[in-house]
Amino acid sequence: MEKQAQGQVKTKKEDVSGSETVFERVKSKTPWFFGKTLRKPKIRFPDMSLPKMDMPLPGKSMGIILIYVILFLLQTGIVYLIYTEPPAMGSNAQGEPVFLYESIHDAFIVESIVASIFIFLCSLGFIFLYQASKHVYNKKIAVRILAIGVILILISYTALQAMITIKLKQKLFGNV
Repeated sequence: MEKQAQGQVKTKKEDVSGSETVFERVKSKTPWFFGKTLRKPKIRFPDMSLPKMDMPLPGKSMGIILIYVILFLLQTGIVYLIYTEPPAMGSNAQGEPVFLYESIHDAFIVESIVASIFIFLCSLGFIFLYQASKHVYNKKIAVRILAIGVILILISYTALQAMITIKLKQKLFGNV
């Protein structure tokens, strides 16, 4: 029995062809260059443990909300509004309120905010389109989310085109 136990210990498992690594191939083919042993260099990294702060961080949703608020302010044209200081809303000669400035190059604050809201709704529509692609296996939910996204995009696009058409003093629906 001892001979069988020793025989089992001494027998080596056959290597499967192609299982050797590149490191083993280089080692077996070029022993004269690297010597009998090929070793990996050992790098000592300094132990730089900095003191950790136990401060709670905001969640991911708060970060996304902050990004959307910043995008909303940039789309509003906050830098332009601060620099030019336009009035919030205007009025015509009869004293009626005017929400859209006559020139295409200038804007009231209300006009900028409304345009930014429509751009934001359009971007939400594209987010809904992306979310619809995640519900591939639940077709009812995917179609509903897709429809909401397309409707938001179309409404936003139509409203922005109407605003530009009114600013250019053209007829809203062509020759109708």
